Amino acid sequence: MTDAHQSQLGKGTEYDQSYSPEILFPLDRKQNRESLNLSADIPFHGEDRWTCYELSWLNSKGKPQAAIAYFSIPCDSPYMIESKSFKLYLNSFNHLSFKDASAVERLLSKDLSAAAGGIVSVEVLALKDTRHHVAENLCQGSSAEESLYASAECIDEIDAEDFEYQPNPELLKTVPGGVEVNETLYSDLLRSNCPVTGQPDWGTVFIHYAGQQIDRESLLKYIVSFRQCQDFHEHCVERIFIDLLQYCHCDSLSVYARYTRRGGLDINPYRATADLKAKTESLRTPRQ
Repeated sequence: MTDAHQSQLGKGTEYDQSYSPEILFPLDRKQNRESLNLSADIPFHGEDRWTCYELSWLNSKGKPQAAIAYFSIPCDSPYMIESKSFKLYLNSFNHLSFKDASAVERLLSKDLSAAAGGIVSVEVLALKDTRHHVAENLCQGSSAEESLYASAECIDEIDAEDFEYQPNPELLKTVPGGVEVNETLYSDLLRSNCPVTGQPDWGTVFIHYAGQQIDRESLLKYIVSFRQCQDFHEHCVERIFIDLLQYCHCDSLSVYARYTRRGGLDINPYRATADLKAKTESLRTPRQ
């Protein structure tokens, strides 16, 4: 079984100038899912969406190329990839020559799929590609109907008190009276911490659900309770998903966290019940 403490996290690093796929460090998803009492039949589907803002390589004439890359790792892959090893791997492309961006995509997909144990999709886009700007516009509250922000309500202005700072699902409550709703809520107050280095990870979490109405103050307190939690992004989202499913009895549910980047990479896990889509939009929040 893989152990994050055996990875490059929290250790001094020399950035290799040669292509190094072997540096990718897989982390077994099974261990943390066992702590949530999850069997092999997980009650969700989804993906881990990664964005690399600092991808670079050389063209056939030795001229540096710069691009942004988008990665989708299926959540049913047996492994996720430890973030520092991912960064080091991507930096090993800096002095590697490729015919074109498609060749970069193919090699990235091949190596990452081997590390994750599942098919990883990759899209490499030039910095001037207008598709980046579409994503940015969505997060600024444009009129686009597909934007999560277009229909989501922020719960951060709720005047609550008596906060806790370790995850506590018993904080979650539903509104008395059995009111059924279908809504999307979000908070910018999600914070967790790297389980190896202790560095803080800041995020925005979107929760879409159908079923008995969740008490919004209780949801805000629950999200804030992750503030001193030490866990990986992917596991935090899965824990939020399982707790909401168990304590609020949602008929339909998705949890999507957009974390701020570190070292040129952001990690954005998405988990959803089977009635909802398995992939989500690649928007950018104001902090991304």
